[in-house]
Amino acid sequence: MPSDGASVGVAMPIIVVFTDPVKTSARKGIEKAMKLTASTPVTGAWHWFGDRQVEFRPKDYWPAGDSVTLDAEFKHVKDGYGREGTHSYVHKFTIGGDFETKISVTHHTTKVYSDGKLLKTFPSDAGSPDFPSWDGTMAVSEKDPNEHMTSCSAGITCNKKSPNYYDGYYPWAVRLTWSGTFVHYSDGDPYPGHSYGSHGCVHLSLSDAKWYYNHIQIGDPVTITGSPRGDADPTNGYAAYNLSWSQWLQESGLGSIKTA
Repeated sequence: MPSDGASVGVAMPIIVVFTDPVKTSARKGIEKAMKLTASTPVTGAWHWFGDRQVEFRPKDYWPAGDSVTLDAEFKHVKDGYGREGTHSYVHKFTIGGDFETKISVTHHTTKVYSDGKLLKTFPSDAGSPDFPSWDGTMAVSEKDPNEHMTSCSAGITCNKKSPNYYDGYYPWAVRLTWSGTFVHYSDGDPYPGHSYGSHGCVHLSLSDAKWYYNHIQIGDPVTITGSPRGDADPTNGYAAYNLSWSQWLQESGLGSIKTA
């Protein structure tokens, strides 16, 4: 990720997943083989999540309009377990506009910024005390104009008799976490801006949710504050920026690098 030729937001990480495990001692060599160039160079680093997945993120966000190329020369690169790479890959993508969203749980507002300037303010509702939303910065990972959501898949309840059971389709859904956090419209909360009524999602009105869906892109950062739940895990979606820069560098073979 991101897909070849895609246009993504400024918080989008580069995610490389390996079929076989990589030994810790081989990380540096593999990172060296993944050459990054950008039309506007950035300082960033690779970070390993386990032994099969490595992600790159800039120290700060990507510059808007940046053109990025990943040239992964894996042929004959060793993984530390006696295996060598057999293919090389070239992957290109661009960074779109600088759209950032800031959601305040306590103020019931969702604010959208473009190039640092406030563009829209929407009334919104976030998670209830029993089902609080995740805090932290999560880049948009998926969009669906009519998302099928269930309380069972979200890990809330599979008991159809429970008052917290739900199974339905919700329009203009923008995914923030793999565990089931979305920004979307809910007919159970059609006029948000005054309560804590969701099971962890962020509710917008129907017209606001449609506007948001149509303007936001994969990789745009969404920051939620004021929830008691704490930050989303960095692997729960595209939440790389929930680690500090020093934490990010701890699982890097090469450490901080600058793209060409």
